[in-house]
Amino acid sequence: MAYIEGHARDQALLLPASVEDYVAANSPVRFIDVFVDDLDLGEAGFHRSRPKATGRPGYAPGDMLKLYLYGYLNRVRSSRRLEAEATRNLELIWLLRGLRPDYKTIADFRRDNRSAFKAVFRAFVILCRKLDLFGRELLAVDGTRLKAVNNPGRNFSRDKLARYIAAADERLEGYLVELDAIDRGEDGHGLGRGEALAAKIARVRERRQAQAAMLEQLTASGESQISLTDRDARAMVTGQKTTVGYNAQVAVDAKHKLIVEQHVTNAATDMGLLASTAGAAKEALGVDRIAAVADMGYYKGEDIEACEAAGITPYVARPERGSAIANGRFPKERFVYDPAADAYRCPGGQLLDTRYRSVTRGHVSIQYSSPAACAACAIKARCTGSRWRRINRWENEAVLERMAKRLAARPGVLAIRRETVEHPFGSIKQWMNQGVFLMRGLEKVRAEFSLTALAYNLRRAITIIGIPELIQAVRA
Repeated sequence: MAYIEGHARDQALLLPASVEDYVAANSPVRFIDVFVDDLDLGEAGFHRSRPKATGRPGYAPGDMLKLYLYGYLNRVRSSRRLEAEATRNLELIWLLRGLRPDYKTIADFRRDNRSAFKAVFRAFVILCRKLDLFGRELLAVDGTRLKAVNNPGRNFSRDKLARYIAAADERLEGYLVELDAIDRGEDGHGLGRGEALAAKIARVRERRQAQAAMLEQLTASGESQISLTDRDARAMVTGQKTTVGYNAQVAVDAKHKLIVEQHVTNAATDMGLLASTAGAAKEALGVDRIAAVADMGYYKGEDIEACEAAGITPYVARPERGSAIANGRFPKERFVYDPAADAYRCPGGQLLDTRYRSVTRGHVSIQYSSPAACAACAIKARCTGSRWRRINRWENEAVLERMAKRLAARPGVLAIRRETVEHPFGSIKQWMNQGVFLMRGLEKVRAEFSLTALAYNLRRAITIIGIPELIQAVRA
């Protein structure tokens, strides 16, 4: 039996008369074309959204935006690869009507319009809201660390620079001692060794001088780190390793796992970012109240209080912190607060009613203790290693106690958070292969992630309702 064979390459074929015939009716490029044409690019902030009357004509920003949306949707982000695809990809030839911008023009468009891509992302969020794709009841907020264009070896903290300088000083001292021995004729290596040592000393001194200059710069600026390739990138702990990159924050609606709000920061932790992220998502969804769930990395009293003030009901698990937990002693949860008496009842049944106010970095807290009760307590060894146990209470800790009661009444909400917010992160890093940024600088990285989040949302919406319904919603 013969194989299926193709036609001869020199055979004349009757091809379709139009490129239109090569693009399927349900191809995503048809929605990209309609969606971008419906946008007000001038209002979004794109440069040259109105052509100039004089000078050499440039590419329309709408065409360049279509090229990028298609590229990010199909895992093609490099400007050089986009240039190649525009010459050979039939869908792109149809979408751009045969335009073939060079890679420099493509790269410059993303760089020059970096502040405008967030508006395009929000426009698609509004479209999804119009299609009732958001439940608008529960948000899952989380952050992920994405690598920057900066090798870990080109990122320096104050401690790292201090260690390098101390090691350089020690190395220099050893080299100088050996050089003195050669000068006195006590070393058998001869003149050649002395010349080699002199060259090493010059290199170490040069490197030490550069490190000292960086340490001085860090001290003067108040920053904790400096990165040489991407100045805005920071070293961040991810699991068991440290990554030099950025912290991408998202708020995901629980109904269809669509991203409602996203932004990128170079903050090393998520603490303090819940209210701003959930608040922006609440505004985008147009609701008066909404619930937001996040992991324990967001546990911060002032941030939880800001959520409640903004109409957001937070659910954040309390982390187990402090030396008592590490030493196997009673955690703070074993001390029960009595609001009527404004005192704590300890595990031994004693009342801690001696109070001291303190202010640390604007954080007002009250210490509760009972030195007399601790002195005669039979279980003191399980409670504290000091003379007596002090319990700190934030002045507005009732906010955290209300949240603890909500979590006890709705324990499954933390599992919902995990399955909701990990879906976009897994898709972005694995399926979309976008776990590393291509651009340098915080503003440019934010533009990249806006395109990434938009491509994720577009793919989800296509899966949920399909291309024809999306096109119909834009045209309605």
